[in-house]
Amino acid sequence: MYERVIIVQLLVLIFLFINLLLIVTFFSKAYFYTTMRYILFVVTLLSDSLILIMSDILLILNYFRFTMQIGLCVMVYIFLVLYTFVTPVTLTAMTLERYVAICMPLRHGELCSTHSTLHCVLIIHGLSSVPVTVILSMFFASAPHSLYAQYRICSMDLFVPLRWQDHFKLVVYQCYFLVMSVTIIFSYTEIMKVAKAASGENKKSTKKGLLTVLLHGFQLLLCFIQLWCPFIETALLLIDFKLFDYVRYFNYIMFYLAPKCLSPVIYGLRDEKFFLALKHSAFFGLYYVKKPYCSDQCEFPL
Repeated sequence: MYERVIIVQLLVLIFLFINLLLIVTFFSKAYFYTTMRYILFVVTLLSDSLILIMSDILLILNYFRFTMQIGLCVMVYIFLVLYTFVTPVTLTAMTLERYVAICMPLRHGELCSTHSTLHCVLIIHGLSSVPVTVILSMFFASAPHSLYAQYRICSMDLFVPLRWQDHFKLVVYQCYFLVMSVTIIFSYTEIMKVAKAASGENKKSTKKGLLTVLLHGFQLLLCFIQLWCPFIETALLLIDFKLFDYVRYFNYIMFYLAPKCLSPVIYGLRDEKFFLALKHSAFFGLYYVKKPYCSDQCEFPL
């Protein structure tokens, strides 16, 4: 168990360092924080970083069997569930932004302005807050008032004590995944139609947009598997505790930590403009004198 905790700490530190570097890069150039795709990108980075920090703190507290007041655990649960949904909902919004850019280029400037982006971020958080509101409403309705003053190990299972609540939670999660999946499939289909009709540079850009949507779809699938993990683990707990322990650790590494590094790969490396700015931020331009820093007019993939 001790070795597992150490491995998790190393992975969390690596992912947090990468995310921090990308966030610093985002704020290094005005173009990034006035463009919708980059603003939504940094929303996913901040969301993933917050989840990494909070989940890692809970892991350490649980390892040392540290208890906390249920009322405080409720606050932790709110942030964890909220930002667990912020990432996939933001990915869906980024997919729609690619759809507008490729299929409705004349309206892209109007629909994806900085003002619209701020509204979009608020809508994302509003939609992401619905699951935790529903789950906690059921918990508050069934839990006695004396429970909030008790001290227990903070676990997400505390808030779905009854089996029907667990099933209802699963239904809410599935509804979200269904809507997000349909949105990504629709966007991919429409972009595919444009790709077939495009030619030359437009065709190349459209293909890059298709690849981006596919990557969003894959990342969304990992997020959905992450939402399913608690239900799989609960079933395994009734069968074999040792198997449950191994599967829970595997799920945490594979479906909780791993997806947090996909956003940096998708945008930090594939996007030429952001990648050059990233190199500039990381090395302060000392190692890239031979290659001039990219201006706002340089080409970058969709």
